[in-house]
Amino acid sequence: MPSLKDLRNRISSVKSTKKITSAMKMVAAAKLKKAQDNAIAARPYAERMSKIISSLKKNSNFSSDSPSLITGTGINKKVLLLVCSADRGLCGGFNSSIIKYTNKIVKKYKTEGKEVKFIFIGKKAKNALIKQYKNDIVEFFTDVASPEVDFEQVKKIRNLIIENFNKSVFDRCEIVYTKFLSAISQEVKMDQLVPLNNESERFSDEKEVSNALVYDFEPSEEEILESIVPENLAMQILTGLLESTASEHGSRMTAMDNATRNANDKIDDLTMFYNRSRQAVITKELIEIISGAEAI
Repeated sequence: MPSLKDLRNRISSVKSTKKITSAMKMVAAAKLKKAQDNAIAARPYAERMSKIISSLKKNSNFSSDSPSLITGTGINKKVLLLVCSADRGLCGGFNSSIIKYTNKIVKKYKTEGKEVKFIFIGKKAKNALIKQYKNDIVEFFTDVASPEVDFEQVKKIRNLIIENFNKSVFDRCEIVYTKFLSAISQEVKMDQLVPLNNESERFSDEKEVSNALVYDFEPSEEEILESIVPENLAMQILTGLLESTASEHGSRMTAMDNATRNANDKIDDLTMFYNRSRQAVITKELIEIISGAEAI
């Protein structure tokens, strides 16, 4: 049975932990508001750009001169996964969900006989998977969203993807990220980045596209696509990172809120146990005093 001093130390320790988790919750809540606003604000632009490209593709006659980022290599043997995780922990199941999902996808692709390469954004997924896939890592980026998503970094990632595609390092590129639904709800998703196709477009709306006005393009659709597709690729990476950043802060806020509640419960339990133990010690001392008096 712990002594009263040990119990006091434990209560003091839990109170200190509670201060930390409470402070982290407030910081995460402040960051979440900004990250959520950024993620939601980026959606209409990304959606409109996706629809413009869908319209251009529908009215284009692709040839050998068409942008390879759209037409692809015609092969589907090598896959590049752009895995978005956090640089820090203490955010509930945010990182573990990404890692579990990535392992599941890789196992599926390996079973199909495909070669898988990785670009990691964030330390947590990279640190967890580096032992298994050390020789398959193309590049690793950190502090991309510290304190906010850096578009210059996004363009570096975009350029790296295009460079490796042109070198035939991969046939298809997919981004694994966490879509922000609410502060307490996030969903791990995977979208295809290269080649761009109707099945993988994040904001594709066939009905709206088919009912849209018919435009005449100057210059040609193919020339417009050649310039707009790389920008769309950067935008898809950016929106994925914005969604992941908002999800990370939401998950951390929820985790720290739960930790603070658990700390309060633990303090109450320890305080009650301390009071009972103290009462038992006092009662024992009184009994000893009374017994001694009676013996005299």
